[in-house]
Amino acid sequence: MALSSCSLLLHGAHLVDGTGTTPAWQGDLLIQDGRIAALGAQLHRELDPALPRRDCAGLVLAPGFIDAHSHDDAALITGPAMTAKLSQGVCTVVTGNCGISLVPLLTEEPAPPMNLLAREQFRYGSFAAWRDAVHAARPAVNAVGLIGHTALRMRCMARWDRPANPQELAAMCELLDQALAQGAMGLSSGVFYTPAAAADRAELLALARVAAQHGGVYAVHLRDEMAGVLAAIEEAADCAHQAGLPLVISHHKCAGRAQWGRSLQTLALIERLAQRQALGLDVYPYLAGSTVLREDLADGLTPIRLTWSSAHPELAGRWLADIAAEWQLSEPEAVARLQPGGACYFQMHEDDVSRILAHPLAMIGSDGLPHDSVPHPRLWGAFARVWSHYGRERGLLTLEQAVHKMSGLSAERFGLRDRGLLRQGAAADLLLFDAARFSDRADYATPCLPADGVEAVWVNGELAWERGEAKRCAGRVLSRSVNGA
Repeated sequence: MALSSCSLLLHGAHLVDGTGTTPAWQGDLLIQDGRIAALGAQLHRELDPALPRRDCAGLVLAPGFIDAHSHDDAALITGPAMTAKLSQGVCTVVTGNCGISLVPLLTEEPAPPMNLLAREQFRYGSFAAWRDAVHAARPAVNAVGLIGHTALRMRCMARWDRPANPQELAAMCELLDQALAQGAMGLSSGVFYTPAAAADRAELLALARVAAQHGGVYAVHLRDEMAGVLAAIEEAADCAHQAGLPLVISHHKCAGRAQWGRSLQTLALIERLAQRQALGLDVYPYLAGSTVLREDLADGLTPIRLTWSSAHPELAGRWLADIAAEWQLSEPEAVARLQPGGACYFQMHEDDVSRILAHPLAMIGSDGLPHDSVPHPRLWGAFARVWSHYGRERGLLTLEQAVHKMSGLSAERFGLRDRGLLRQGAAADLLLFDAARFSDRADYATPCLPADGVEAVWVNGELAWERGEAKRCAGRVLSRSVNGA
């Protein structure tokens, strides 16, 4: 075998290939020119002894993780080291979720929920412009871009309290078509949020059909994750089915005490729908979600922890109930005084989270918000927690199943044909970790702590992270035509 100067042999690792079905096996993997050149049980015996090699005995070698649900559109540019993701083995992030994307909105004052994504940076009117900015920043991880329905609405509509008229819808479709032609991987929507809530079926269907024409995916933050969750699932599934494109249900949950236990119903419905159409879902391994501050969510029953507030930045990290008590206000009144801001909402039950996370259709997305002052710990810990808590501690997942949910399954859903698996010819996005030590350290009080047990991470064949230290930045924007193929 002819070897280049960019070759490295990873020797004696416990290989978990990302398929979820192949048992782990001990062997060697050869990285060459950014790709997996070969794998084998005794590969080291076939190669030149002078070849650079790394002893991986006792460690797991897996495909680099894919964050199926991120809000890293701006972080890739403003914080290209991407330490929160890289330090837990994430090599690729899917951006533009929940209808919220930098592209194509142009504004200096982003209204909620766009301010979850960034407080500025809304200056990329085309996907190509954003892609070029990401490449110029030289991020440490790869990125996949979705185009947000809310961003399209805000770009093309002066009022958001009604469905788009024909001219506005045509403008949105044209912008989406352009972005997909430039490499965006699909459409996302978030009709849960006020600026998109008035969108009707015709508006969503027209945009979904544009995405379908480009072979894209449709990722949906459901209209309702509480009492109306079943109807919301059917609405999203019907739209994707009629448009003819795959559906991803974002951060699936049953939110609010009155909905606890309803994952039995939601998953049964999802399974029935999956028999007629391509359908998947993502989930994060926590009982709290995180989004903008909303008075309607301050119900007095849900514990709420502030993640940021422009009006009172000094209160980030504190409980809303304590703030309200000090101010002698109701919780909704305190929310109004804190605006704009964000918070963690402790809305879910462990039984539902466990049931959803273990489901065969569920992949892992952090839904982390990198611009929050005191972010939800999922930003730094989601992927490590999947294995440490739900795999190693509780036995809900085997190592092979956990890795599959964080790599191969996500690659399949988003059409990344050369990512997510350990196989010859695939891009060398790789994670080397100690399965006995790999665990999350981030919590709600100290949310910005890197995971433990990660030995090394390679992105596109370049060593990007090693024992707590950043190395080379080799990430890029991936698309159907430029995902390493």
